[in-house]
Amino acid sequence: MKGLWLENQQLQLRTDLPVPSPPSDEALVRVLRAGICNTDLELIRGYYPYKGILGHEFVGVVEDGPDNLVNQRVVGEINAACGECRFCKSGQPTHCQNRTVLGIVNRNGAFADYLTLPVKNLHPLPDNISTDAATFTEPLAAALEIQEQVRVRPDHQVLVVGDGKLGQLVAQTLALTGCNLLVIGRHHEKLANLEARGIKVGFADAITNGPFDISVECTGNPEGFALARGALRPRGTLVLKSTYAGQLTFDASSLVVDEITLIGSRCGPFKPAIDLLAQDKVNVNYLIQAHYPVEEGLTAFNHAQQQGVLKILLTMDHNS
Repeated sequence: MKGLWLENQQLQLRTDLPVPSPPSDEALVRVLRAGICNTDLELIRGYYPYKGILGHEFVGVVEDGPDNLVNQRVVGEINAACGECRFCKSGQPTHCQNRTVLGIVNRNGAFADYLTLPVKNLHPLPDNISTDAATFTEPLAAALEIQEQVRVRPDHQVLVVGDGKLGQLVAQTLALTGCNLLVIGRHHEKLANLEARGIKVGFADAITNGPFDISVECTGNPEGFALARGALRPRGTLVLKSTYAGQLTFDASSLVVDEITLIGSRCGPFKPAIDLLAQDKVNVNYLIQAHYPVEEGLTAFNHAQQQGVLKILLTMDHNS
């Protein structure tokens, strides 16, 4: 089968990859569409020593698995947990000590004709969600994880720093809480997309109506962190949504003096994400910048790495 293979921080298109054979508790999924994520770009830069097929945001069709899933369009949670460690037994499978992670840790990913995942990780899709829109389920779930970790009230002043792919999804999901939300970024056209949805936006100099109760850092760069941190009130909460390939330095003493709560935020709940897409409560289609067949995957990655580019989708099935 075809796939995009990462080894020694070098990405290549391979056509000699074997179709995976799923274990008894897993399903074989034919991939229809997959999205390039900033984490994929960070893996190429050496964020984590991964070797294998990249990709974790996908929509596919089950070809081999339980009868109730065969021929169904599905999305899949990316952490394959052991079910036996203390994190699994305490209901925290995304922190399983023995987990593999689709396209990230010891498990081939979605930028290929086929993948395998545990059956329990798969979620069938309602017919009214397009295949393109459904590729956003995983990052949308990650955006919703913030609300699993932090109670966001209507009277809270909330700041989102970053107007890229993740920042756009975080902003749309936080706006549904009714909080007093401001999103800051660097791109007029991206901020305009949020403003059209009734969300207050601005550039860095707009942070004058703080201090904020909660700030969410979605840029993955030190400047974004400094803005998010500096905008918080004492005893405020700083949520980090981005993975950083490099080292981040900051004034730890100010976190102590202001008693700041610092929260890392990663994978989130798929069912609420699917429900939001099915109910058309978030708009993801405007985030799609371009489609490429997987055979042009290297060109797609070059496009995705350009400054300011939104979501690049890879198509594995040209008839879907």
